[in-house]
Amino acid sequence: MKIDVVLPCLDEAAALPWVLGRMPDGFHPIVVDNGSTDGSARIAAELGATVVREPRPGFGAACHAGLAAAMSDVVCFMDADASLDPEQLPRVCDPVVAGEADLILGRRVLKPGASWPVHARLGNAVLARGLHRRTGVRLRDLGPMRACERLPLLALGLVDRRFGYPLEMLLRAGAAGWRIGETDVDYLPRQGRSKVTGTVRGTLRAVGDMRRVMLRQNGTA
Repeated sequence: MKIDVVLPCLDEAAALPWVLGRMPDGFHPIVVDNGSTDGSARIAAELGATVVREPRPGFGAACHAGLAAAMSDVVCFMDADASLDPEQLPRVCDPVVAGEADLILGRRVLKPGASWPVHARLGNAVLARGLHRRTGVRLRDLGPMRACERLPLLALGLVDRRFGYPLEMLLRAGAAGWRIGETDVDYLPRQGRSKVTGTVRGTLRAVGDMRRVMLRQNGTA
């Protein structure tokens, strides 16, 4: 069974060889280039990944372009910055393949040398509490490594194309009654500086996008 793995990518040339080199058998990477200027798309193609170019800026735009390009029944998402180990993808994917869950997230467990600033962890905790209040889904981490069936995800009709996309996925899946769970995955030192958690400004921008998603969801509930 082939499983497509969507990897949003913005200037991750330094990380891609390690990430793509550790992709497990049966998992096919779809690298979505979101305006890189460091040759990321070329490197990904040379290493055997399917490369999709998404000119619209935004994490959600990249994720959704990869989802649209995917063909497998089950699809995974993860960052392309080497902060997550592709060899651990079966941890999040296997319960979905087995029919035991509809959506599984990787709960990040900090490893030596990894950076997860306090402001980022606090924002993550606030959003997790908001998710629980609105849907009853209890998660400790709204992590970027996740797996679910492709067609049901497309049917959710996600509209956010910024940093609110991962949260909108959870809100709509929770409202639809999906079985959502999490499993531990290693959180490693990333290559380069994070576009989100690396700065307070980036974190606040992401949290702002997610707050707007929550407000929009409340308005349509």
